Amino acid sequence: MGQTKHTGPIKLPKGIQPKFWVSPIPFGLGKVKPKHIRDTMKVVWENKDNLSYAKNIITKGVCDGCALGVSGLYDQTLTGPHLCTTRLNVLRLNTMPAIKEVILHSDIDELRKLSSTELRKLGRIPYPLIRRAGERKFSRISWDEAMDIIAGKMKKLDPKQYAFYLTSRGITNETYYVAAKVARFLGTNHLDNASRICHSPSKTALNRSLGVGASTCNYKDWIGTDVLLFWGSVASNSSPVSTKYMLAAKKKGTKIIVINPYREPAMDKYWIPSVPESALFGTKIADDFYQINIGGDIAFMHGIMKHWFEMEEKEYGSAINHEFVQAHVNGYEELKAKVQEQSWDAIVQSSGVAKERIIELSELLAKSKNAVFAWALGLTMHSFATDNISQVANLALLRGFIGRKNNGLMPFRGHSSVQGTGEMGADPFVLPGGGWDKKNVERIEKLWGFELPKWQGDIVGVSLENAMLPDDHERKLKLYYLSGGNFLETMPNPKFVEKALANLDIRVHQDIILNTSTLVDAKEAVIVLPAKTRYEQEGGGTSTSTERMVYFSPEIEGNKNRIKEARAEWKIYIDLAKRVKPDTAHLVDFKDAQAIREEIAKANPNYDGIQYLKKQGDVFQWGGAWLCEDGICPTPDGRGNLIPVDIPSLDKPDGTFYITTRRGKQFNSMVFKEVDPFNDAERYDVLINPEDAKRLNILDGEGIVVYNEHGTFQGKARYAEITKGNIGLHFPEGNVLIPQGIYDGPSGIPQYSVAAKVEKAERYLAEKDTKYLEKRIDDLEDTPA
Repeated sequence: MGQTKHTGPIKLPKGIQPKFWVSPIPFGLGKVKPKHIRDTMKVVWENKDNLSYAKNIITKGVCDGCALGVSGLYDQTLTGPHLCTTRLNVLRLNTMPAIKEVILHSDIDELRKLSSTELRKLGRIPYPLIRRAGERKFSRISWDEAMDIIAGKMKKLDPKQYAFYLTSRGITNETYYVAAKVARFLGTNHLDNASRICHSPSKTALNRSLGVGASTCNYKDWIGTDVLLFWGSVASNSSPVSTKYMLAAKKKGTKIIVINPYREPAMDKYWIPSVPESALFGTKIADDFYQINIGGDIAFMHGIMKHWFEMEEKEYGSAINHEFVQAHVNGYEELKAKVQEQSWDAIVQSSGVAKERIIELSELLAKSKNAVFAWALGLTMHSFATDNISQVANLALLRGFIGRKNNGLMPFRGHSSVQGTGEMGADPFVLPGGGWDKKNVERIEKLWGFELPKWQGDIVGVSLENAMLPDDHERKLKLYYLSGGNFLETMPNPKFVEKALANLDIRVHQDIILNTSTLVDAKEAVIVLPAKTRYEQEGGGTSTSTERMVYFSPEIEGNKNRIKEARAEWKIYIDLAKRVKPDTAHLVDFKDAQAIREEIAKANPNYDGIQYLKKQGDVFQWGGAWLCEDGICPTPDGRGNLIPVDIPSLDKPDGTFYITTRRGKQFNSMVFKEVDPFNDAERYDVLINPEDAKRLNILDGEGIVVYNEHGTFQGKARYAEITKGNIGLHFPEGNVLIPQGIYDGPSGIPQYSVAAKVEKAERYLAEKDTKYLEKRIDDLEDTPA
């Protein structure tokens, strides 16, 4: 496989292009849009007690927000400084003082009255805490006592009865690696991470289709490609700096097409604050929108390919890149047969898009020499998510859109270094540098110097279910060790999650702040450990971006609000190992962060180069500019695999709507604004097509109830450009309607889409005692705030 190196950032193409403007009215006055300058001033005010340190984080650290990978103010895509509101919103987590003791040690029911947003704003966790069974308050505890309680419990348990989980809130590769090593050293493979509930299907599908588990291209490849296609992604909201890349692409002639059930305003029109032309007049981002049914993506792609094969019957080579397919791809005839057996009626019904529109996009792609396909959670949060992504890979392989400039497949990742979790081995299915095949296991055992547990570990959803098993079950989960994470507000069915969290003997929350999950009871004790941020980690740390750039973020001195008892997360894991297995813990000990990086370079050959990252701005890209360069994939035979997939059958009875959950102004489950600045929607607004609403006699802004056998959600109807038969709710508020225990088989991501009924609140309330058999719920007259 070739290894062309990334050539570094380029300049934003010059020249003003009014054809891309949203409006000639300066700054979008009178329009619904983010107020970037005002919001920036608010952030400055919010950090006024620690302004110098905040400035150093912004100018010297690698962004701990999204996975674009901005180092200081610069990245590897475009020259010039970059700064966005997502990064500014997360900034306060790193600069704020400790929670006041009088609040921290108040009655647990008083703390439970606070939302996660309110808990976050209280400040950082100042020292180790414990709340034993029956106790009403958290008590201060020493590090030694806290770690001895955790280690003492682990010594009594079978390793199948404890589990580890790591979120992606600024955690470094060094921490992921040490956690993965320590978990296996302690004898457990129950180890999972935040990518399980976002992009695990992307890794799984790309591995089976191409032999890679990461983006095959760079952001630079957007700029000048013929077509940039976004599937189920609101890149402009989750990663605002990406809008600069989109503007650069448009100026180079790239067509941007968005496939999404809701015509997301931020993917339609955006004001880019760091580009004067866009800040003044806005930018029309999307050239076209395909508003698809939720879950209709596979059918839609079948339609694109079906028309390609119809074109081929008229003229050989008019749609399929036969030279590429014959040289580099397996399974062509099988895929062709699968596509041709799909009827246009089934395709149109499932996708929700007219045949003529599908043909339009099919012909555009057939005529394009280059294309980049990017996607996010709209494709991954389904029980058929891996098939979704393999279907995208099918499109790229048939056209040869991989392994070269301005082409590729890009899972658009939302969190800094979430790409690094599996690559460091913090995953039940992988080890550093590969999977659980005999050769890789033996290699890692030799490097680590101890035998690995050979049984299959569980994913996060199954671990929570295991907490509810009988006490004598060998996999009954009794201790859960969490680095960050808030399962109450990320996993489906929060009522079940709360029961599962409370049914654990001991729960450990290693974190920066409190959240609602921290406050749930446990049978023996809840222990809270104060973690350092990535900017406080001794010896610095690294993170891996969406495009496989490994960035070094230095330790940043000068925090006026330093949490004296906080510890670097990788050091806490080593301390735990020393207490559970003191005789052999030298096998997992590291003297400093540099020693970890040196071992990572050996453990994962792709990361050979991480050991040389030592100062601000240091970066390297594993795998080179393009994976599968020249069409040669790292599969056993060097070829990509076309995967035939069926159109999924959605459980959507007549009279029901299919739900999608979307993010507003938030970072994962951390909400920063109650009103979305892009569409003015409040957190409990339900996006609904006006025709659907009128059919149900529902007015814009009227109280409605969305319900199914899993839960009941009360909110307000909000007329929106969303495909008929589909509704949009905010995540995590809408999770009450999502069942637990339904996963995408290959990847283990929970399903986040489900059917539900919608009714006027007054009708639902009038009939609930006679018509609905579920237990009575509290009166719904008042919309939750």
